[in-house]
Amino acid sequence: MAPTKATVSVELSAKQQAILQRQLENGHYDSASEVLQDALMALDERDAVYTEWLRQKVRASMANKRPSSPIDAVFDRVRAKVARKGKVVARGA
Repeated sequence: MAPTKATVSVELSAKQQAILQRQLENGHYDSASEVLQDALMALDERDAVYTEWLRQKVRASMANKRPSSPIDAVFDRVRAKVARKGKVVARGA
């Protein structure tokens, strides 16, 4: 079964138009449609890579056996650290 095609109207900024034109002029593509198809595929691939990276981070976090810290305790430590740094900066001013 052949993929369905649709006509879509897209507004491009001057910078985007220049990029599109440059791609056509350098001979990498024969049409604006080819440029956009390739750009959409690259965007899809980038999203897939990011999603996999994020999944790996979540898996690693879930596998971490260290006990978690209550969020209030974490914020208390961060606030104390920021306050100490603020005092150091104020003394040096």
